Amino acid sequence: MADDFNIADYRKRMDGAVAALRTEFSGLRTGRANTALLDNVMIEAYGSSMPLNQVANISVPEARMLVVSVWDKTQVAAVDKALRQSNLGINPVMDGQTLRIPMPPLTEERRKDLTKVAGTYSENAKIAVRNVRRDAMETLKKSEKDGMSEDERKAHEGDVQKATDTVIAEIETALETKSAEIMQV
Repeated sequence: MADDFNIADYRKRMDGAVAALRTEFSGLRTGRANTALLDNVMIEAYGSSMPLNQVANISVPEARMLVVSVWDKTQVAAVDKALRQSNLGINPVMDGQTLRIPMPPLTEERRKDLTKVAGTYSENAKIAVRNVRRDAMETLKKSEKDGMSEDERKAHEGDVQKATDTVIAEIETALETKSAEIMQV
């Protein structure tokens, strides 16, 4: 029964939380135009909610400009509305089926707000990692009842805690890097 516990499975789940965090961080604006900024924007189109990249093409023609080319002209107003309500601090300019989004320089206040958002994202990732740790510990306790020795359980618990500590440190490093990037003028 002791062979059923595999730390690699739990580590993979923890690494998934870090990957999700990096994806969320890519959507935080740093002053440079980046198509990932619009990845989380959802559009009400064709009777359902869908990602912006499924109704339009997003490009970066200049360092401080995003261009959204909507495929269906009936959806331009919905895309404009979703972009304005996205809480990204952007102001799209409509030009037919194209929306031009100039990237204004970030104010100090907005930079601090974005740093707080990054902190929230990292805290959510840490919670996800702790949930994986809790699942692993519960599995180990059940395995002990099913025949695993107490020494084996404690050894595995140590491995789980080491993996948790490593991933939490990774999350904190990613947050520090993103915060420095956001605060850079």
